[in-house]
Amino acid sequence: MTEAPTAPPTRLTDRKRDAIVQAAIAEFREHGFSGTSMDRVAAAADVSKRTVYNHFPSKDELFEAILDHLWDRSHSLADVAYDAARPLRTQLLAVLEQKMELLNDASFIDLSRVAIAEMMHTPERAQAMVARLSEKEEGLPRWIRAAQQDGALRAGVDPQYAAHQLHGMVKSFAFWPQLAMGQAPLTTAEQQQVLGDAVDMFLGFYAVRPAMDATGTTAAPAKRAARRR
Repeated sequence: MTEAPTAPPTRLTDRKRDAIVQAAIAEFREHGFSGTSMDRVAAAADVSKRTVYNHFPSKDELFEAILDHLWDRSHSLADVAYDAARPLRTQLLAVLEQKMELLNDASFIDLSRVAIAEMMHTPERAQAMVARLSEKEEGLPRWIRAAQQDGALRAGVDPQYAAHQLHGMVKSFAFWPQLAMGQAPLTTAEQQQVLGDAVDMFLGFYAVRPAMDATGTTAAPAKRAARRR
């Protein structure tokens, strides 16, 4: 699913604020938090220093705005609702394809690199950011919880834990190498392989295998069979 383009700000003050944030992203990326000054940001945004301070009273607040932007980008993806009538693999691929599109976006990687570099120097900021991200990372856990309630995935497993495992398998190829080592984004074929393998491994461990009845015929899990009566 392609992310809907964001409409450009229409008011002058909004356009200036957006220009300041974009300039700050570039400055923080190049010079780091300590090496970036409000003067640099003002010059890069082609606005006065006073205008920068009118929008952001401090460099900390400006950085918080960048983290907000990253947070919004990370969690603007539409949820894929669990559908008992569709194969699990097809549904999981649909969920992860959205995530892969975001992870393959160079601007998102740049933004993440800025945020993570600063959070390494300020653990309290890192803790706050991780807490916020966890609050919003609900699409996949919600899908897993619904599949568990339907009897399609193993019960007794924390959906957040299982979702973290699946995201981790994807990010180990499509996020961390690009962020930490500057590797090129995955090709379309590589993306498909990573997603397919990750989903297959996940379902190989968590999917409920239909039991065989006395005649040797595959029987549906109890909850799903009962609902079809």
